[in-house]
Amino acid sequence: MTNSIAEALNTTLRDENPVAFAMLSARGKAIFFPVTGILGQTADARGKTYNATIGIALEQDGSPMYLPSLLQSYGRTPKDVVTYSPSFGEAELRTTWQTRIRKATPSLQSGISLPVVTAGITHALDCAGALFVDAGDAIILPDKFWDNYRLTFENNHSGTVKFFETFTEDAFNVSALEEAVKSVHGRKKILLLNFPNNPCGYTPTHEEVEEICALLHRRAEAGDQLVVFIDDAYYGLVFEEGVTTESLFGKIAGLHENILAVKIDGATKEDCAWGLRVGFLTFGMKGLTAKGLQALEHKAAGMVRSSVSNACHHSQSALMSLYSAPSYEEEKRQKFALLQERYREVRRVLAAHPEFATSFTPYPFNSGYFLCVQLADGLDAETVRQTLLTQYDTGVIAIGSMIRIAYSALRTEDISPVFQNLHNACITP
Repeated sequence: MTNSIAEALNTTLRDENPVAFAMLSARGKAIFFPVTGILGQTADARGKTYNATIGIALEQDGSPMYLPSLLQSYGRTPKDVVTYSPSFGEAELRTTWQTRIRKATPSLQSGISLPVVTAGITHALDCAGALFVDAGDAIILPDKFWDNYRLTFENNHSGTVKFFETFTEDAFNVSALEEAVKSVHGRKKILLLNFPNNPCGYTPTHEEVEEICALLHRRAEAGDQLVVFIDDAYYGLVFEEGVTTESLFGKIAGLHENILAVKIDGATKEDCAWGLRVGFLTFGMKGLTAKGLQALEHKAAGMVRSSVSNACHHSQSALMSLYSAPSYEEEKRQKFALLQERYREVRRVLAAHPEFATSFTPYPFNSGYFLCVQLADGLDAETVRQTLLTQYDTGVIAIGSMIRIAYSALRTEDISPVFQNLHNACITP
């Protein structure tokens, strides 16, 4: 079924130039810009005093969060800036990123590929979809998910997103994930795990990680062939004890011969480098030889070549400059501390205002940029969002019956007013 926005575009093109319309591929006819989704809602909130829509982190003065050493990259030589990069990515950056993965993932014991550089994490997801998703394939996702997954896997690759309930009370719903895997026909099963989760800001506990790995191992032992996309876009932003600080890639990559782990990550959020558009695809699988891993690298690089040719050379050079800066680790610690401060302020505000429970209930959250709240029965999320825009000078994201709040983009002192405004909007006649 064609999306209504895509159909409107198709109708316009068919009326204005039927030959041009006829030239579109099936994917071309299905694609559209999501004007009513997160991007459209973010545009609605532009200029508002309180804007908790945009998915980047901001400094206390409202400017984009950045690491000072990153800006020094503009002093590099022309060969590091204006020349083409290989479709695989710059060799030094690929090696450095692989080293970073291993250092941050002590549980990783198996061989992994050299990361292939993509033009951002969304491009890495698209390349992964092109490599593994056939028309009609199910992609198993939690029902609290980033809306761009549908655009990527359904519209770009003609797959079908299959949801499982993300939470059971205050925990990740491992049982629902297993039932979803069992319900997909055929041996090949594709699932996507995104932690910290966008939109809910949840990362599994150590115990939940073990349960996830155990269920994947059971399914692999039963004969399922599992492709596991691991979207680590918000990697490292964990704010509570008892929550895993490693990527699940470490355990899943060497879990079973029937499980292929595909790590999808990048500098976007990890290094406050949203606009540089540098992502990575890394593969791991128990028993897969170095030659096999290299073959996957070649296939991934072919996808990069056929779509964007290569990722931006200067962005890659900038990251290498950043990673060699003496102050890099301290800068990272400072930005993490600021985001953690905002997270703790969210917790403080929610605890201090039990009356908010009459308007909304937070879903479990412990990490990342966001949290989501479920509105009380009878409240419509879009209506509440519009009330916030028009009466309370505040922008948030409405997702179904939820509201997503990006506390990463709020000054610490603005967090309390945003939640008070949300409560007020919920009780506004």
